[in-house]
Amino acid sequence: SFVILDEVGRGTSTYDGLAIAWAVVEGIHETNRCRCLFATHYHELTRLSESLNALSLHHVRAKEYKGDLVLLHELADGPADRSYGIAVAKLAGLPPQVVARASAVLGKLEKGRAETGGLAAGLGDLPLFSAAMDAAEAKVDALREKLSDLDIDALSPRAALDLLYELKRAAGES
Repeated sequence: SFVILDEVGRGTSTYDGLAIAWAVVEGIHETNRCRCLFATHYHELTRLSESLNALSLHHVRAKEYKGDLVLLHELADGPADRSYGIAVAKLAGLPPQVVARASAVLGKLEKGRAETGGLAAGLGDLPLFSAAMDAAEAKVDALREKLSDLDIDALSPRAALDLLYELKRAAGES
């Protein structure tokens, strides 16, 4: 028999999905013992190759070139060296602001995981639906508007100093 499985466990929480995928790989390896193509994004499953002697890891090669993902359509031995999820999202046509936000969230997740080992570490200070970022951006926009309407050459030194204090207060710094 030849079994093809794609993204087993992806429709549930990360840990539940990983646990299900892990058990399925073990079950096919130990019980069915058939040939199986198992496509997954659970990089943690690569550790099974240490204990399952008939398991071999392969990935489809890709490169990033000038900020774009280039799929090489070549099968290579071993696990993928990294994830290209953000680049794939960009390729799929997600709006640039969504891709940028995903990159920021990914950075926080990776930093939190590196510091604590927890998968969702670092998410506590991420604003839900980026509401805090939107509020900060609105404040910046108001300051930009005030500055763009300004005729700097027409200000006296005292008026310029008063304006700087006003702008500092508006920026939320005392």
